[in-house]
Parts: sequence; structure tokens; C-alpha cells
Amino acid sequence: MSTAVEQLFSVRSAIDAAVAQADRGDDPVTLVAVSKTFAADEIRPVLEAGQRIFGENRVQEAQSKWPGLRSDYEDIELHLIGPLQSNKAAEAVALFDVIETVDREKIAAVLAAEMARQNRFPRLYVQVNTGKEPQKAGIEPEQAVAFVKRCRDVHKLAIEGLMCIPPADENPGPHFALLRKIAREAGIAKLSMGMSGDYETAIGFGATSVRVGSAIFGSRA
Repeated sequence: MSTAVEQLFSVRSAIDAAVAQADRGDDPVTLVAVSKTFAADEIRPVLEAGQRIFGENRVQEAQSKWPGLRSDYEDIELHLIGPLQSNKAAEAVALFDVIETVDREKIAAVLAAEMARQNRFPRLYVQVNTGKEPQKAGIEPEQAVAFVKRCRDVHKLAIEGLMCIPPADENPGPHFALLRKIAREAGIAKLSMGMSGDYETAIGFGATSVRVGSAIFGSRA
């Protein structure tokens, strides 16, 4: 058994334990295995172990490995979890099943046009910059509810969830609580929050999906 597979099983067990500790009952948590920077051959053992939901940061990198993997494995669900440039929207709509990083008006408009043109409709999340970090993508927290409404009313996009990446040097709990509050105000049920270092905390705050990479695949170069 490969190290990645062993760590996958360990992460799954930790998720189950966190769900039980949070007393969430049958409320499921989806594991998005973040495979960015890892080659197809490194991903295959995790696919063989039954994992089917993966996250990638860059459209071009995902294009280089996932069409081939999809030809060998059924039911793969691919999430874009990195910033999306408008000139990559067509490729993103064609490749990804979930786009978690809708964060500005231009991207909403371009995605709406591309989805109509391709007749392909990835599920969409709005990324919220809960820490207001200037170097990080995401809509400002105070603007998030109104932005979700514009996405729905103006661009006719079905926004399924919210996503955040808390500042690395802060307690993530208040950021997860803020995202949950915004989601309730916006009438959104899905919360993508929590990564390798804090996914168990995120589950306690109501995460419906967690994005775990290094805890499965190991450290990145």
C-alpha cells in the first residue's frame, strides 16, 4: 500500500471522527483530495483506493493530466480551487465539474456566457476573502451576500456554496464562523473550508467539504 493511500485512509478516519465529535448526525462531509503539483502516476494509487473527488489550482496543469485519468476511471469529480483568470474560463468550464473560486463580476459574467455557449454547467462556489488579505483572491466579506445575489439575479448563475482560505497565521475558527454566517444570510448550504492543517476544525464549524492535499500526498516541492 502506498503512503498516499495510507494517508488517505487516515484522513477519512479523522473526518469521520470530527463529524461524530461535532454531533452532526448523518450530515456528510465531502473529501476533496488536492492533487495540484502531483503527477498522474502519483494520483493513480489514490484513485485505485476509491477516491474520486479531486482539487486542482491551475487550469493548464489540470488539462495536462486529468483527461487521461478520466479515460481510465469513471465518476471523477474535478474541482477548481485556485484563482480563475477570465481568459481561462472556457477551458475551466469544459474541464471542471465544480468551480470554487467565483470572486468578481467579470468572472461571473464570463462563466455565464461560457456555460451557455458550451451547454455545460459546473457547480459554482463564491470565494470569500475572510481575512481581507490583499494578495489573496476572494470577494470581501461585506460584499459577499450582495455578490451572490447579483450572480443569481443578473448572471443567472446557480451558486451552490461558499469557499474560504483563512490567513495562515491566524486561528481559522473565526474565519469559518464568518463564512457560515455569510452563507446563512445568502441562503447557501454548502461550505468548502478547511485544509490539511485545519479540516477537523472546519468540520466543527459546519464544513460540507474539506480540501486536503499535503496530508494525503505529502509535502510539495
